[in-house]
Amino acid sequence: MEKWLIIGSGGREYAFAKSLSRHNDRLILVAPGNPMMNNLQNVSTVSISETDVSALANFARENDVTCTLVGPEVPLSKGIVDEFNLQSLPIFGPTQSAARLESSKDFAKSIMQRAGVKTAKHQTFTKVEEAKDYIASRSLPIVIKADGLASGKGVIIAQTQDEADQAIAELLTNGHHSSILVEDFLEGEEFSLFVMANGEQFMAMPPSQDHKRLLDNDEGPNTGGMGAYSPVPQISQSIQDTAINEVVKPVLRQMVKEGHSFTGFLYAGLILTKEGIQVIEFNVRMGDPETQVVLPQLESDLGDAIVQLLAGKTSQLTWQQGQYYIGNVVASMGYPKKVLDSQPLPVFNDTIDVDYAGVKEINNQFVSSGGRVLMAIAHDQDLAKAQTKLNDALAQSVNKAHYHYRTDIGSKGIKFLSAEKV
Repeated sequence: MEKWLIIGSGGREYAFAKSLSRHNDRLILVAPGNPMMNNLQNVSTVSISETDVSALANFARENDVTCTLVGPEVPLSKGIVDEFNLQSLPIFGPTQSAARLESSKDFAKSIMQRAGVKTAKHQTFTKVEEAKDYIASRSLPIVIKADGLASGKGVIIAQTQDEADQAIAELLTNGHHSSILVEDFLEGEEFSLFVMANGEQFMAMPPSQDHKRLLDNDEGPNTGGMGAYSPVPQISQSIQDTAINEVVKPVLRQMVKEGHSFTGFLYAGLILTKEGIQVIEFNVRMGDPETQVVLPQLESDLGDAIVQLLAGKTSQLTWQQGQYYIGNVVASMGYPKKVLDSQPLPVFNDTIDVDYAGVKEINNQFVSSGGRVLMAIAHDQDLAKAQTKLNDALAQSVNKAHYHYRTDIGSKGIKFLSAEKV
């Protein structure tokens, strides 16, 4: 029997476990996981921290793990892949050096520049006054980013000079970041594109669209992500092909050329502008919440695809056709700041799939723990119907005194499809 180790505890890792466990002859171990994962077939959690690299390596070796799959960014930036490679333990993820595509935005920009990949004009700053002076010379709105990992919350779009000054203070003065990037604001249709890669070989996944802001109509503060849908009707196959040729291939090639060959899931956060496709950011792992609406579309076996890729081979992945998948994050009231914790979990009917994240067990009862608690997912051949099905279930099942969710996930795609019919 194959044994797979998944590192992480959130909804993304829950989706990985669900996908891998479709193969009956496979045991899935998740470290540290969350208690709801133990309800999945052939899935068990392991009490090891996702950042305890040596303990994870020892566990993988002692339990003859077939392959380890890394979910979150922090273990990757700490060099978990390097440690596993040293011990000849199979693992799917980038080395610490390659993981700088995410952990250092300045590194990512330099790779893109040398690879000839379009991205927003930017400058890097370590001093507050220099950053303020630069912003005063640029047109607004403008984007201020922490040059490091920030759990999806290190990006601020400033509409005024005052907002920009506050952002600089928040990230550079009060935050834990030694440098920030200031870059021009790009306008257009945003989408996420994931590939499974090993060197210059890769397999692409359907595009998805994330919703970062807390509130409907993309208002409120940035979060780790409040929902996603996939595929994205406004991103045609032709646009996807262009993104592969103009972004994915050149970046993978450049990483190999510079000695940082990339293995793992590469996330390209892209925007379709009047000047063509440009890169907003790279992540070196699958996105959360996008994973939860992309992976259910995979009809091929995820584990087999990863093993083949690690062996230097690519296979033709089979994806479902004709269905839209849409997911809403249910977050604890107060998120992304101080949250209302330890609340009873919403219970949904059988038409809704649920991927659990921030959950703990108290006195034999599962309750909320932290910000993003779960993601409710619906699918339908009609995107608007999928959205309605999901919103009706949320309205019926979620206590709004305890939890918050958006109601407009997928609306951009619905608007595009409606305009096409006219």
